[in-house]
Amino acid sequence: MTQQRETAARHLPAARRHARPWKNGGGETSEVAVSPEGAGLDDFDWRLSIARVEEAGPFSLFAGVDRTLAVLSGAGLRLAVGEAPPALVTPDGPPHRFPADLETHCDLLGGPVVDLNVMTRRGRAEARMTRLALAAGVAETFETGAAVLLWVEGEGDLEAAGLSLCPAPLDALACDGPARWRLRAGTAVQAWLVELD
Repeated sequence: MTQQRETAARHLPAARRHARPWKNGGGETSEVAVSPEGAGLDDFDWRLSIARVEEAGPFSLFAGVDRTLAVLSGAGLRLAVGEAPPALVTPDGPPHRFPADLETHCDLLGGPVVDLNVMTRRGRAEARMTRLALAAGVAETFETGAAVLLWVEGEGDLEAAGLSLCPAPLDALACDGPARWRLRAGTAVQAWLVELD
């Protein structure tokens, strides 16, 4: 009889992240989490990162990779991906999914933007991004498989797979398997949940 492995949870503090140049050298990105751990830009199954976009320009190309992008702060982006009509990605709008191996150009809608970006290698991983917005005093409980929750802003506490913490802005909590999450908002809270298959 096989024993089911217990889910492990990790706190990923924003204060420990280091900014690195984009693959194309056009800006900087901070890696939140990657699988397998220690993987580089050419051999990850999935990679979650935060980037600051300060000017219009092309995105880096990643062969065989899909991207999902959400705007955390700033007015937003206009993305032109391949031959598709341009898409607007704003803080209040849904995340935008697109192939990372098509020529992509972004224009800023009004100044610098900070975005959340999950990349998945086709055939090896898939991701879903969901915005979580809780009013002060509200608690929410939900279950996921492997997932990363990025705490964007607000005060409160977060619990999953036996780990409990009061996250700082842009801290993350990662679970490597099925987990029951509890999120409680002391003030209004904004977060993004990235579920990974």
